[in-house]
Amino acid sequence: MREYIFLFLKGIAMGAADVVPGVSGGTIAFISGIYERLLDAIRSANGTALKLLFSGRIKGLWQHIDGTFLVVLFAGIGTSVLGLSKLILYLLANQPEMLWSFFFGLIIASALLVAQSVKQWNIAAIVALMAGAAVAYWVTIAVPVETPTDLWFIFLSGAIAICAMILPGISGSFILLLMSKYEHIIRSLTELNFKVIITFALGCVTGLLSFSHVLHWLLKRYHDLAVALLMGFMLGSLNKVWPWKQVLEYYTDRHGKLKPIVESNVLPTQYLELTGKEPMLAACIAVCLFGFAVVYLIEKAASQKQT
Repeated sequence: MREYIFLFLKGIAMGAADVVPGVSGGTIAFISGIYERLLDAIRSANGTALKLLFSGRIKGLWQHIDGTFLVVLFAGIGTSVLGLSKLILYLLANQPEMLWSFFFGLIIASALLVAQSVKQWNIAAIVALMAGAAVAYWVTIAVPVETPTDLWFIFLSGAIAICAMILPGISGSFILLLMSKYEHIIRSLTELNFKVIITFALGCVTGLLSFSHVLHWLLKRYHDLAVALLMGFMLGSLNKVWPWKQVLEYYTDRHGKLKPIVESNVLPTQYLELTGKEPMLAACIAVCLFGFAVVYLIEKAASQKQT
């Protein structure tokens, strides 16, 4: 029971991270020690699982797909997404500096932790690291585009975003933001628009089942390169979660509200002059260190459990 409670809490942490544009639930899975088990469980939904299902061997099917693990974890993720979406949106609107500072510290600590998983750093691993950082950085500076709200595009958005959500450092929420579907999905969750929610969920399942096989193959065949690539994703995403930003360009959404579309990172000393807002430097540093400490404590707890 204790193991399932901790697993549920990890799901809550993953869900909370996935709600924030710029932060990846995959990062939480990686640092909490469940990443490869999650990939194995997801990719076990294969032909063997179908044979077990149609032959009526439900117990064997449940064990094959690691059913209890998946149910508890996704229950935590779902609880977090439904319960924390309004809180996260509130913090993004009213305390963005503090929220970004927390995730900045979390991601730095996560990247350092992931680096320890690379058995041998060589030229190929360094190139993979730089490539991952470049891709993630490009994603953070890409400009959102207007897209349709038809169900087929909602399905496609779910399939693409879920691939990013299970990649440490690549934010599925930010991918939705780039596709102009973040607010639409969040609003559908808060308003319980089941037509949109179910369509999006089906897209997520489709993308998850497909992409998990690719990730598993990379981690098994090219472990160091894959881990270095994932670390690069994390480092590249730091550009998005820098706490102090100046909005350079806005766009008008379909409800007539102004939303930031192009932002520039600025130094805390310039923040007040450029934006008229207090940088809250001391508080942000404290929250950043707290985020760093959270990762350290999670890693320490996981290490003690393994021993």
